[in-house]
Amino acid sequence: MTNIQELQTGTTTVGILAKDAVILAAEKKATMGYLVDSKVSRKVYALDDHIGLTIAGSVGDALAIVRLLKAQFKLYKLERGPITVKAAATLLSNILQGTKFYPFFNQFILAGYDDNGPQVYGIDLMGGWSVMDKYYSTGSGSPFAYGVLEAEYKEGMGAEEIAALAIKAIKVAIERDIGSGGRGFTVAIIGKDGYRELTDSEIARWAK
Repeated sequence: MTNIQELQTGTTTVGILAKDAVILAAEKKATMGYLVDSKVSRKVYALDDHIGLTIAGSVGDALAIVRLLKAQFKLYKLERGPITVKAAATLLSNILQGTKFYPFFNQFILAGYDDNGPQVYGIDLMGGWSVMDKYYSTGSGSPFAYGVLEAEYKEGMGAEEIAALAIKAIKVAIERDIGSGGRGFTVAIIGKDGYRELTDSEIARWAK
């Protein structure tokens, strides 16, 4: 019988609050057992102009969730306007809870910016909790990333400082976690001007 461990692909993602934005970041390696399936896989997605999501776990399951949330957010916007970040996190939790007997084998970080400012939510496999905090990390490299975040995160840090911290946390994870790596990083900043992914030159400047 297939278990959760057999379906996990290994990764490191982080979501971190800045003073006036939220940063989502991930490395790009995708694995199938001991095979490196891709060195340039995407693990950070824009769900709307003001909301993003990181994925860890089964890629097929995660992409199904990405497609579903994008569609739901568009329908919501037609009827009521842009969905709030909290409502988006609650919707994802409800979807996961409703499919817990045939679950999506994933860990998600959902983050965004609305009238209540920047927010980041960690959401568990079964949708049992949707908790807002200062930072989250998911995937097999998350214990190493958390070590950096616990030691170096400070409230009130700006978006550039947080982006540099996110990259550092992932780089540390790559050094110790065989499931993390690939060619570069994906880093997104979500603030009052919406969702924006950093260019390679910006990432290179902030990666110390």
